[in-house]
Amino acid sequence: MNLRRAIGALTAGVGLTAVANAALSKRVGPLEPPLSGDHGTYRWRGMNVSYVEAGDADAPTLVLLHGVNAAASSGEFREVFDALAEDYHVVAPDLPGFGLSDRPALYYSAALYEDFVGDFLAEYDDPAVLASSLTASYAVAVASRDDVSVSQFVLVCPSERGGPEPKEWLRELIRTPVVGEAAFNLIASQPSIRYFNDDHGYYDSSKVSEEWEDYEWRTAHQEGARFAPASFISGYLNSDIDLQAALADLDVPTTLVWGRESDITPLKQGRELAEAADCTLVVFDDTLLLPHVEFPNAFVETVRDALT
Repeated sequence: MNLRRAIGALTAGVGLTAVANAALSKRVGPLEPPLSGDHGTYRWRGMNVSYVEAGDADAPTLVLLHGVNAAASSGEFREVFDALAEDYHVVAPDLPGFGLSDRPALYYSAALYEDFVGDFLAEYDDPAVLASSLTASYAVAVASRDDVSVSQFVLVCPSERGGPEPKEWLRELIRTPVVGEAAFNLIASQPSIRYFNDDHGYYDSSKVSEEWEDYEWRTAHQEGARFAPASFISGYLNSDIDLQAALADLDVPTTLVWGRESDITPLKQGRELAEAADCTLVVFDDTLLLPHVEFPNAFVETVRDALT
């Protein structure tokens, strides 16, 4: 009798969770582009990858590659995209599994993102690359490919690691249909997004608007949104490269942009990387991981100086 009640309670709990997940999905609604410009689709390995481009097509190309987190998208560059388009042909994709790009239930990996970044960059002649956090490592990893020619790098708080050592059980848990979806809904809840922004993303939390946090919440609750973050959270998106050695081996002028108060990727790492790989290091005071959002005007001038 007790076993029957336990099974009934478990079944009811799973059913209620499934209903809650479905109700949440219906409430989110479709996602609009976070950047203004011409919207296009890059067909890659059967997926539609969304991108936005702006600026003079004859100007030097600058590819913007957003970082990786549960609510990632090209909207990370919302504060600098239009200003950079005044001088460059800017192109900003949503990585596969994020934003307006397709989000199939793949086992996302660092190797997959390296392949995507390499193939996307190969579409352009000698582009400069502005890349953030973990995605910066993917860009550096593929810059030596024969079909890729990067003219310059501007890397914002680059890192080879975005999670723990790979934990298969954690990835599989988040990928499960009902329980995993519910767990991810908690990870990507509005309080969780607000906590991350306040604690790790922004030095001055007043610089992130409610509208943007709502967009982050909505992009993290699109259909299939948990699959790429499942690999990120469980450590499967960590890069295998040695960033110092890889940058030192490349003949690509590189500017590192760092927030002095960054805690996930401390400034000490930036100083060590700049010295080991002979990179220019630009440090922004009163900012953490997102100097391009907190100080957009100064950041745009930094990019212009770096690419001149």
